[in-house]
Amino acid sequence: MAPDHELDAPPWRRVESTIMTTARQIRCLYDGRLSGLGLNLSQASLLAHVEEFGADTQTSLAERLGLGRAATGALVDHLEERGLVERMPDPDDRRVWLVATTATGRKLVADINHIDADLRRELRSGISRQERQQLASLLVRIQDNLSAGLEAAAGST
Repeated sequence: MAPDHELDAPPWRRVESTIMTTARQIRCLYDGRLSGLGLNLSQASLLAHVEEFGADTQTSLAERLGLGRAATGALVDHLEERGLVERMPDPDDRRVWLVATTATGRKLVADINHIDADLRRELRSGISRQERQQLASLLVRIQDNLSAGLEAAAGST
């Protein structure tokens, strides 16, 4: 018999644990599908983002993708070694470099987008648009609560 309230569920079935487990599973599924391209989800996300939105600084990419600057630098290094992105001087600020996709990177983004579309279709199977919108709304509210908690914690240190 299912518990009457999620707080009565064992810890591994509570909403936070379910979100974390689901996120890990999604990540593993993406990493597995992208491995055929020699990429993981972080690398593919950075490459696809740069292709969609244009050349950008590593700092800006880190902020937009929710990654640390060092981690973003390592991703760019890896993608650059493979010839998928290149660093170019920023004409507006000689102190920074812009990251842009190469012709090889642009071709790979089409494969990334195809894998992403297939996976999203699989993940959303049996879930209506209205249910997805409701889930997204609830997750955004949780993110807002988390942001407020992180800001409060940063202010108290």
